[in-house]
Amino acid sequence: MSTVGVVGAGLVGCLAALGLSKKGYKVTILELRDDPRKSQNKNLRSINLAVSNRGINALEYVDPELAEIVLSKVIPMTGRMIHNLEGVQTSQNYGLTGKEAINSIDRSYLNELLLNEVEKAGITLKFNHKLDRIDFNNDNGNPILKFIGNEIEPLEFDFIIGADGSFSKVRQNLQKFIRMDYQQEYIDCGYLELSIPGGGPQQNEFLLDKNHLHIWPRDKFMLIALANLDGSFTSTFFAPWDILEKLSNDDAVLEFFEKYFKDSVELIGKDHLLKCFRDHPRGSLLTLNCKPYHFANKVIVIGDAAHSMVPFYGQGMNCGFEDVYVLLKLLEQEKDVGAAFSKYSETRYKDLASILELAKENYKEMSHKVNSKVFLLKKQIDFILTRILKDKWLPLYTMISFRQDIMYSKAVEVHQRQDKILKIIQNVILGAAVFGASRVYKYLTQK
Repeated sequence: MSTVGVVGAGLVGCLAALGLSKKGYKVTILELRDDPRKSQNKNLRSINLAVSNRGINALEYVDPELAEIVLSKVIPMTGRMIHNLEGVQTSQNYGLTGKEAINSIDRSYLNELLLNEVEKAGITLKFNHKLDRIDFNNDNGNPILKFIGNEIEPLEFDFIIGADGSFSKVRQNLQKFIRMDYQQEYIDCGYLELSIPGGGPQQNEFLLDKNHLHIWPRDKFMLIALANLDGSFTSTFFAPWDILEKLSNDDAVLEFFEKYFKDSVELIGKDHLLKCFRDHPRGSLLTLNCKPYHFANKVIVIGDAAHSMVPFYGQGMNCGFEDVYVLLKLLEQEKDVGAAFSKYSETRYKDLASILELAKENYKEMSHKVNSKVFLLKKQIDFILTRILKDKWLPLYTMISFRQDIMYSKAVEVHQRQDKILKIIQNVILGAAVFGASRVYKYLTQK
């Protein structure tokens, strides 16, 4: 039985461990931190997750029963709810029928569920194992993991999967053995987590429509909120760092929120809002990608360790879960582990590069374009063409979030072709409107 060391006990690492275990590998998970199920402080830097079709497909492939449990604990969101400066709310559907939905789920709950499933599967979990370096056995070439602390014994495996996040120690070691291209970019946008409590006598009633992702778009910054099962909403404030740094005292925070997010102040509560700004950490956002993702048949990185993305397309976890699905399928199809790893690096990069760019671009859409009449006109044309042409025409969001059979890069290629047509139609409509308005104006001024 081949042995596998999975570095990282987060969402992607746990799902990879479960999938490999079901395929007959003897799996051990190594995690640098303590068991997160013991932590009392779980809600300071966890932007809520939105599970969509790609993530669900991977869960169902690994364990259909696990997928059912996850889906029983989600809140479907069928669209965005846009809050303007006056607090007026406008719904914008994600899908074509109003029934397609992405699903809000608590990050801590999902991680704990996966860890519990890992233990049930008999997979070894080793916490407080901070990786120092990877060496290789001179006799068989197997990777040997060495940890910080003399009391922790080195561990040898047939191969290693690095799922240890954006600052991956596995990736850093991998760069010593291969000529890896690597790009990292910090985005000029930080975030701070807030929350909206449940309402009503039982404190479990939703103060906002639970089946929408709520967005307060304000051009260069925005506030979002996603519902939780207990009636609360996890809310996150995103802004360029120069704005975040100016919000350094209670008066500045209240003045800013009363001006730009007035209806949210009552929902969050002034005291709680100020406490969040005083006590909660401000998080950074970065995007990174690398290639190749593997070394021979011995080491591979997946999830954020290989491609960290900003959260604005809701695909970070879904993409990481899809990594697991793609890798497991290749391990089935290819003749050996090395061939599977090589095929993964060869075929996965284009898709990952595509979704990384889409995630960055979608910040502009969420914070600014959703208020644009031109954008909304273009979206309406997009939907109309879909209804007329059916599967021959699909909006980009539909392909990314609801069609796991269309790879990210293919979705972008299709969108780029369709976007040229959309712009032509949009310009014709706008041109006709301007021409018509000018004719009316001319007629009225000549009377």
